[in-house]
Amino acid sequence: MTPKLLFRRVAIAEAITWALLLIGMFLKYVTETTELGVRIFGMVHGVVFITYGLIALATWINQKWSLRTGLLALVSAVPPFATIIFDRSAESAGQLEGPWRFGSGGDAPVSLPERVLAWLTRNPALAAVVGVVAVAGLTGVALFVGPPASGS
Repeated sequence: MTPKLLFRRVAIAEAITWALLLIGMFLKYVTETTELGVRIFGMVHGVVFITYGLIALATWINQKWSLRTGLLALVSAVPPFATIIFDRSAESAGQLEGPWRFGSGGDAPVSLPERVLAWLTRNPALAAVVGVVAVAGLTGVALFVGPPASGS
């Protein structure tokens, strides 16, 4: 899977979970019928949000994005549906083109982040395990810290 395809899939998933969370919030706060949507879709969105952040970091390193572009990619997860806008913009600018740079026979990693990404791209099955563990661990931290805003 190319960086562009992986990034796009996760960006779309992040936007979809935003939509689901907004529906849940509508049901909870406007119709006052149930808060189940917020509980379920909030958790799903949180997991996908974290996944998007990790994939955005990997893509940032792989694509050699500038600090501005990398930060825009990360911040685009905050407003609803902005990951789609960022994805389209990055594609238009050619910032998602190419393979994983550190795959077999690819570029030699120089920095620590590049070495980590090289190891992950050369060991995709282990990368999937590391990704799941990272998302689970960061989700656990987020649950421990609590929701972004305390309310009723």
